This record gives sequence, C-alpha cells and structure tokens, in this order.
Amino acid sequence: MNSPLEGLKVIDFTRVLAGPLCTKTLRDLGADVTKIEPPGGDSGRGGVPHIDGMSVYYAQQNAGKRNLSIDLNWPEARDIVIDMCRDADVIVENFRPGTLNRFGLGYEQVREFNPGVVYVSISGYGQTGPWRNRPAFAPTVQAETGLTDILQQHYGDSLSELKNDACSHADVYTGLHAAVAVLAAIQHRNRTGEGQHVDVAMAATMLAVNERAGAQLSGIDTQGEPPALSAPESHIFKLSDGRQLTIAASPIYSPMFVRFCSMMRRTDLLLDPRFATAPLRRQNLGALLAEVRAWILTFTDLEELQAQVSEQGLAVGVVRSTNDLAESEWARDWGAIVHVDDRSGGTMRMPGAPWRFSGATLPPPGVPAFQGEHNIELLAERRVDPALIEELRQRRVLLSRRSLRGEFDEP
Repeated sequence: MNSPLEGLKVIDFTRVLAGPLCTKTLRDLGADVTKIEPPGGDSGRGGVPHIDGMSVYYAQQNAGKRNLSIDLNWPEARDIVIDMCRDADVIVENFRPGTLNRFGLGYEQVREFNPGVVYVSISGYGQTGPWRNRPAFAPTVQAETGLTDILQQHYGDSLSELKNDACSHADVYTGLHAAVAVLAAIQHRNRTGEGQHVDVAMAATMLAVNERAGAQLSGIDTQGEPPALSAPESHIFKLSDGRQLTIAASPIYSPMFVRFCSMMRRTDLLLDPRFATAPLRRQNLGALLAEVRAWILTFTDLEELQAQVSEQGLAVGVVRSTNDLAESEWARDWGAIVHVDDRSGGTMRMPGAPWRFSGATLPPPGVPAFQGEHNIELLAERRVDPALIEELRQRRVLLSRRSLRGEFDEP
C-alpha cells in the first residue's frame, strides 16, 4: 500500500475523544491499530445519533481499528494483552495516571519486555504534579486554561451568561499533539534505537495552542488594540442576497482599520474623530461596522467583493454549515467527505483525510468495529489456545456485542 506509517503496530487503550483521535490519526496514516475495549464498552459508543446500534460519533474516531473486548481484571486476559504489547511499536492510553499499572501494563512494566516501545499517556494535567489525579474533560480543561475566559472577554455584554465553547477543543488539540509526539518519538527511536514514555497534558496543550497566550502573559496594555493580529475578532456581515460572511480582520486594530478604509475607498474615515484610535473605534464600533455593512451591500457578486478585499491582502469567508461545505465543489475536488460502512447495509458520511502525499497512498476510510468484533481473529494471530478462547468466551472475560442494548454475539 505504501502508506506513510505502514507496518507501525499500535495498541490503543483509549476511549471517548483525545486518545481515539490520536490513534485514528495514526491509523489513517497507515498504522495497524488494535483497540482494547473493556466489557462496559467505550463510552463514546453512547454518542448520538446511532444507526442500528452503531454510534456515528464513535465511528468517526474509531473506523479502521480492530477491536478486542476483554476484561483485564482476570489474569488470563492480562496475559493475552501483555503478549500483544510485546511487539507493539506504540501504546496509547488516556486513563487517570497509574491506572494501567494495576494491570501490569504501565510504561515501566511494559518497557521491561519491550524497551523500544513508544508509550503515550494522555491526561488532563500530566502524570505527575499536584493536579495529576483530577478528572478532566474538554469543558473543564477549557475553563481552567483560559479559553472560557477568552470567550467572555470576546463576547462581553452580548453573552447573557458565561458559556463554554460548543466544540471539544481540549480533546481534539491534545489528540493531534499526541500524534505529533508519537511521530517524533518514532523518529528518535529510528535514530537511537530507544523507546520512551511521552506524557501529554490537555492543560499544557491548551496553553500551547492559544495564539494570544504570549500577549496575555506579557502583561502589556495594548491600549485598546485587539491582541495578536485581530483575526479572532472578525465580524459577521450580510450580502444583499442574505448570505453571511466574514472578513478575516477587525477594523478596531489600527493597521487593519487603514486597510479597511483603503479597501472601501473611504479614506475620509481616516480623518473621522470617532475612529481616530483603537479605544474610540471600539467605543463607536456600531457606527464603524455600519459603514462596512453599507459598503458590502453595494456588491451583488461575491467574487467581485473578494477581489476588492484581496487587494488589501485579506480574505472573505462565507458562513456555511458542515452540510453546506460537504456539498461544495471544493469538497468534491478534495475528497473531503468519504462514505464509511454504517454496519447496517448503508454508509455514513465522514470527514476524509486532511493530507495529500505525493509519494504515498493512504488507506481507505475503514470500517467501524462492533465491540469485540475481532476477538477471535486477534487471539488466533497470537496463537492463543482455541480451548482457552472458548473458555474465556463462556465466562465473558472475552465478549462481543453489537448494540447499546447489550445483545451479545457470543454465549
């Protein structure tokens, strides 16, 4: 197949989002990922909507992984999974710190029999330190690390109440940074032969991806100017046909105010005392945005507007829904939407790969596995005694099921 990570063997002990997104990224780059799922199931399987028992949310983060559902509270089960870890290149887990140690599967334990392993632990606040045992979910980490406060500052009085963001940024960014760390650690191993433990904290990730953190931490008063380059304070406008759009800049920011005036052919606004400084522009923002809106309404063609905006090195973006984007000519050309088996005779639409490689071929999207779907296949590969497999099935140490309602495929 010649995929970038072809031959890389990953054991995935993760659930819900940050961890599964990390291992799904590795899988979509060609790695062979085996998900170890407890008898109670990954809680991500509860994410709605469902198609005949298969969660669309779960499928998005786990399609293409093979699935072993086994109860690690039993020594026979631990022996099987430990054997699977013997030749793993990468192990990823996102339990509370120390959880897998109880099963003989912590990093220090695994490195005794697999010294070259790259072992990644994802948690809210890291494996050590005063907050190591705190539960962590995306909204709580976002509240702790400044994002919720940024939203409050950004929307100000327009918010009737303080709210969290609608998306799980802390999980998504952490999953991606964990995947980056895996690739770096693999490169280190290729160069030195050494495996290692990688500790990835959601809180540290959220600081790292906050592009205005440096400005905030400096303590410098910006005199009313938006921090960084003002793009996050872009405003929403309407075309004459009702479509909504944004221009990626705020006219409050002094350099961008000059560009807006030039773009609108309104150099007279540069002399308007209401807009002489950033604090005055913020104070008179309604009047300033009214000037921009009136100018935008003179256009009936989006391309003509974009051409004039582009003269100042800025861009226009139309406000679209995810479904709108999926139907666009860009999405069709890129292959941005793929069709994944929904396990009930149809398909579900999912995001495609965000990469194109000139010298490699990515694997197809893959099929989302039912819980324990590959139990027999995976244990047969490890040459586990068929009699032991059957015994474990009968005792439900090894189990599989196809729905949230709990129908088991095995006795």
